[in-house]
Amino acid sequence: MDATDEKGAFMSMQNDMWTYRQEAWIRGGTAVADTTAVDLTGMSVEATDGGIGKIDEATHEVGGSYLVVDTGPWIFGKKVMLPAGVIESVDLDTETVYVNRTKDEIKNAPEFDESRYRDPEYRNELGTYYGSSDRTL
Repeated sequence: MDATDEKGAFMSMQNDMWTYRQEAWIRGGTAVADTTAVDLTGMSVEATDGGIGKIDEATHEVGGSYLVVDTGPWIFGKKVMLPAGVIESVDLDTETVYVNRTKDEIKNAPEFDESRYRDPEYRNELGTYYGSSDRTL
């Protein structure tokens, strides 16, 4: 594989990191067909080893979807940004979003920056961090 192929594969992984996996959304035991109509705001978020907080903001941007989670007392009231690709499943009945990362992985991610979290550079930094331990591919 040459450098162009490697870069292309990396960019594909980065794009997948910011895309929801539709088969992960469940209501009443059935996959939800149109996830764009679902508001995740206020839902609980569970890491592989416990709760991390509630969703403060969720987007459905094509190739750029993410969650902003208010961690409450877990990390002293800070927020974290999670690319949509780390979502393992969404249980709409219990209003819980499950992510495929540990609390430590989330806590050690690049710090959430309210002033630049919509900037491509910040998203690349975050995508690189979460993509380096990608479990979605």
